[in-house]
Amino acid sequence: MRQVEEAPLFGLANTPKPVAPKPHWQGHRDRLRTKLVERGASALEDYELLETLLFAFIPRRDVKPVSKALIARFGSLSGVLAARPADLVKVGGVGETVAAYLKATAEIGARASRETLQARTVISSWSALTDYVKKELQHEGREQFRVLFLDRKNQLIADEIMGHGTVDHAPVYPREIARRSLELQASSLILVHNHPSGDPTPSRADIDMTREIMDALDALDITVHDHLIAARSGVLSFRAQGLI
Repeated sequence: MRQVEEAPLFGLANTPKPVAPKPHWQGHRDRLRTKLVERGASALEDYELLETLLFAFIPRRDVKPVSKALIARFGSLSGVLAARPADLVKVGGVGETVAAYLKATAEIGARASRETLQARTVISSWSALTDYVKKELQHEGREQFRVLFLDRKNQLIADEIMGHGTVDHAPVYPREIARRSLELQASSLILVHNHPSGDPTPSRADIDMTREIMDALDALDITVHDHLIAARSGVLSFRAQGLI
């Protein structure tokens, strides 16, 4: 009796399953990581550097549009890291977890800068000082007044906020600065505040307030080395402008 070969069920038994193509962004991630490792982080554009950071936080989607949208929304890479979580989550693809990780990354950078500054003689490390001030204050939305308290070797003892304010004013009390200087046994200090308007040009009130603080500290033999104003366009030095 002749054996009849059975036909495959529905004609699909021997049909290979189609292989899903890899998402286009998967290869892009590999290439970007290779570029970073082989050529260094400085070889990456700002949006590419932000992409590599987002890889860890957003594992299964193309993050290039998210990275570019963040920089477009906040103006720069530093602007992204300085942004408030409530503003970050307004960008498509950014949730509370990603916003939290971005803020943690920003704080790591700020603390690393502070450690670098603490290990050096502040007044002779102008680039380290201005980098630190810019990271801390250039994107701050409200005016903030800070004091860098220095020891006899002009090394940083503490960086403290001495006044919070509105978009154009932060109350400052010279006697409070003098009291805190004595508590920390500071020999000198540098005044720092920001201009949220983006223009670091000092106002008449800025100049008068600086003089009041210097007068309060003169009797204590505590020197004011400089007053720095941070803004998006840069950092202005009172001493370099001949105002101290």
